Amino acid sequence: MSAALNGRIVFLVGASGAGKTAAARFLGTRGPWAGHTHFFDSIGVPSPGEMDTEFGGPEAWQRWATERWVERLAARPEPLQLLEGQTRPSFVRSAAAAHPEVEVRIVLLDCSAETRARRLAGPRGQPELATGRMEGWAAYLRGQADALGLPVIETDGLTVEEVAARIETIALAVERDAP
Repeated sequence: MSAALNGRIVFLVGASGAGKTAAARFLGTRGPWAGHTHFFDSIGVPSPGEMDTEFGGPEAWQRWATERWVERLAARPEPLQLLEGQTRPSFVRSAAAAHPEVEVRIVLLDCSAETRARRLAGPRGQPELATGRMEGWAAYLRGQADALGLPVIETDGLTVEEVAARIETIALAVERDAP
């Protein structure tokens, strides 16, 4: 990390069932992540009607919430923080541009439709989320990650520990200045 930076914020993004929350919870129990792991929805998610009337729609709320999270985490003195949630990588990039004092890394977690459906029906108990709409959202996020050159972790067939190890490899890598 450059001496000019106050810290690093790692955003785990992805559609429901990709493994974000499980990986974040696991990481939050250990090492540099303990006490510095945050969950996007913990700020409260308004109803669709409230999103429409108060923010102009779900996308506008998501942009607003992403900006608040980046602002909030950038103000904290921790050298390393983790935030998991469903938000657009482009919103994270835009919000991070207003806070050059921190380094922001974005990692997309993704999985197959079959894995997503199994996870949502099993551990999550939310089989109603395994829809074409969710798969469209996952494809949209994958497209943004690809367009922005972001790292993607395919979580199919991986344990939570393996996903966490891959996140740490990406998050903790030291970027070297070009000669």
